[in-house]
Amino acid sequence: MAAFTRIAEGDVPSISVDPSHVISRINDNTYGGFTEHMGRCIYGGIYDPGNPLSDENGFRKDVIEALQELKVPVVRYPGGNFVATYHWLDGVGPKDQRPRRRELAWQGYESNEFGTDEFLRWCEVVGTEAFFALNFGTGTLDEALAWVEYCNLSSDTHYANLRRKNGREKPYNVKYWALGNEMWGPWQVGQMTKEDYAKKAYQWAKALKLMDPSIVLILCGETGHSTWDAYVLKECIRWDLHGLGGDMTASLIDMHSIHIYTASKEHVKNAIAPRSAERAIEITASLIDLARIENKVPSSVPRQGICFDEWNVWDPARAPGEEGAEEKYTLSDALAVSVWLNVFIRQSKYISMANIAQSVNVISPLMTTKTGILKQTTWWPLLLFCKYMRGSTVAVHVRCEEYDGPTEPLWIRGTVDTPWLDVSAAIDDQGVLSMAVVNVHETKSFSVDLKGIKGPVDVYTVTGSDVACVNTAEESAVGISETKWDGNGRFEFPKHSLTMLRWTP
Repeated sequence: MAAFTRIAEGDVPSISVDPSHVISRINDNTYGGFTEHMGRCIYGGIYDPGNPLSDENGFRKDVIEALQELKVPVVRYPGGNFVATYHWLDGVGPKDQRPRRRELAWQGYESNEFGTDEFLRWCEVVGTEAFFALNFGTGTLDEALAWVEYCNLSSDTHYANLRRKNGREKPYNVKYWALGNEMWGPWQVGQMTKEDYAKKAYQWAKALKLMDPSIVLILCGETGHSTWDAYVLKECIRWDLHGLGGDMTASLIDMHSIHIYTASKEHVKNAIAPRSAERAIEITASLIDLARIENKVPSSVPRQGICFDEWNVWDPARAPGEEGAEEKYTLSDALAVSVWLNVFIRQSKYISMANIAQSVNVISPLMTTKTGILKQTTWWPLLLFCKYMRGSTVAVHVRCEEYDGPTEPLWIRGTVDTPWLDVSAAIDDQGVLSMAVVNVHETKSFSVDLKGIKGPVDVYTVTGSDVACVNTAEESAVGISETKWDGNGRFEFPKHSLTMLRWTP
């Protein structure tokens, strides 16, 4: 949470923070990842057998080490649009018997060499949890139930025994399951109306929770501010004692998924665009409340959270999905990612999970080559947030000038505040307070009065020579610089930068 007061040009900006003003817990799943059978994300990304950089399973060790550095808590798989024609049985059992299939989402081919067991084994090596998306396009409920049985049940039944036959005795206990992906989209194989989707999702949810009541089910939303979201939430967030065996403390639906990507060729519009996601989160939270109120869901049922399971900076025109979506990120994009992460911290009350799309090669902060790994500009803010913005959100008050030019999307203007300084703060379980300040101004630094900060202060800065600079294999133009500040006087936030301040109150 951040309160904002606009000041006149030339007035002294200020940021006030009080460690006792704790707002809400930051869910560790905010720093989730996403791997899809798209471009080089799986093959040549997390899985590259025969490469000297890979282990005995074919898993890229440098990718594993990078994700472990981020402490990624959960990774979504296998899509994305890919999942709408994916049949999980194609990807289990002896590899030489797995069928090669035509892949329709990204117009490629799928060998099925990497499937359920490989992914879950990779998750165990990384130290992360799996989040599976179910095929709502060409898939069936029987197929979905079989997948849950294969992954989670210890019973003497067909698909649990198939798992044992394939070499895994104990269940994987996959907790998170998505009820389809972007089923509202015209690009989607199996596109549905909101009415058809809501009916199918609710029916599937009842059956899936009968198979395994412990799983967490995620409803397929749109942007969070659409009629699809409003309708689907109203129809699916209901109190269903029959479907839950009389349990008054559980729900068929546990989270609602929303997706937003931002991008602009103009720096300030690009950096500020994630503010649209902040309003989307607030609207989605209100729609969840409205559904609970109208459907008389008792307070004993935990409030459904928001799963922002695809977010990032992505311009499909410059990085087409059909060509692998290998974005080359600039400093401007790194600042946009910083604002994205600030949004999630400020809105931690509502965010149960967020998954950057994607974890490697495809619109990713990490890019692999045959001989190594490149950490793009967007890696560095993600690393700082993953390391330090844990624990609980702390309220801040920002007084500064405001950008009042055009925005992308247009509706930001007049709907969302657009201060030049975008701020969030968090206090971790050891009592260390971290404050992230993004100065999105391309040419102006701000000297700011900071209230509530006690030195000594560790200072981490992400910036570069200009907003267009990029990292390459030969040169890293953007990284993290570390300095100290005694906490006295005003602090200057450089132009086009992310600054993180850390101190013990």
